[in-house]
Amino acid sequence: MNILFLCTGNSCRSQIAEGWAKQLAPSDWIIESAGIEAHGKNPRAIAVMAEAGVDIAQQESTRLTSEMLERADYLVTVCGHADEHCPVVPAGTRKEHWPLEDPAKATGSEEAIMPVFHAARDDIRRRVEELVQRLQVEQ
Repeated sequence: MNILFLCTGNSCRSQIAEGWAKQLAPSDWIIESAGIEAHGKNPRAIAVMAEAGVDIAQQESTRLTSEMLERADYLVTVCGHADEHCPVVPAGTRKEHWPLEDPAKATGSEEAIMPVFHAARDDIRRRVEELVQRLQVEQ
């Protein structure tokens, strides 16, 4: 199974999803994330995942390639922009959309911003757990 998480900039939501999937999916599954563009990694996303015991610091912020799309069995878009601008999905690749709010757009003090990142992290974990369970049943 090859799962690809796609976001606008591959800096936050798709990075978190990749980290959770690598943690929760069977070890023989290939998990990747990419963006329509590559914006670099969000330090707050790295921090909240580290708090949960998942190291995503070594993941790369990657721009989507046709090769990534071709090898994906399952594509998950994690924002509306990526869903709208995703290239045509190859035949045989299943696609699902998660309309996640972007925690990187939260404003205010760190005390106001970090709870938004924690909520996004926890929501993405729940969604990844459900996806992995569903795909394991289908295999």
